[in-house]
Amino acid sequence: MLDQFFAKEFAGPPFQLFGPHHLTAVAIILLLNGGLLAFGRQIPLAWRAPLRTTLAIMLLVDEALWHWWNWRIGAWTVQTMLPLHLCSVLVFLSAFMLLNKSYALYEFVYLMGIAGAMQAILTPDAGVYGFPHFRFFQVFVSHGSIVTAGVWMTAVEGYRPHPRSLLRVGGVGLAYMAIVGVINALLGSNYLFIARKPETASLLDVLPAWPWYLPHIILLGFIFLGLLYLPFAVKDYRQRALRRA
Repeated sequence: MLDQFFAKEFAGPPFQLFGPHHLTAVAIILLLNGGLLAFGRQIPLAWRAPLRTTLAIMLLVDEALWHWWNWRIGAWTVQTMLPLHLCSVLVFLSAFMLLNKSYALYEFVYLMGIAGAMQAILTPDAGVYGFPHFRFFQVFVSHGSIVTAGVWMTAVEGYRPHPRSLLRVGGVGLAYMAIVGVINALLGSNYLFIARKPETASLLDVLPAWPWYLPHIILLGFIFLGLLYLPFAVKDYRQRALRRA
């Protein structure tokens, strides 16, 4: 049983994009985070630190198992497994944010993490590994937990982004993209998928060929940042309007 769960050659059904197992995983993540948005403030104070710690441990254990599994099947290489992809970085940022209640990390987890992780949830890089393989669970636990970390700090702890958050996150994101581009050139890797498009289905499939999709990625990134900030901008506008009335 465990041999098949962690198998390199999985005998079970292959992953099916928007198949029943994929849609079930998406629904669970949406329901969990919708519940936090609706009722998060009602979670007792005494429960919050233990629950944050549990979520942080889940993120770190899931990431450790992902590296262990790739090493076990002989797939761990510096070209593919360094924690340089956006969601890999955000696993660690989310965990430290949850443990330390860091607002500086929150800005990145909320604005960049939710956008990136949701794209990975909708078009996951699960390869051929469908339910109930380890890789299937690892993908959705990892990315779902990044989303939940950002939602938790917003809905439960009362954190929120501000206009300057957009500039900080966008600026650091562009700088990080440039640094990773240099690393890709040195290693022959494709971290952040900026050297070429991923082999699995993704949002990049509808964009032009390399390198012309890179400006589109940057533009889409800023659009997603704006959309995630929009509820707070609307709330601020309404409060200003009430004060003027």
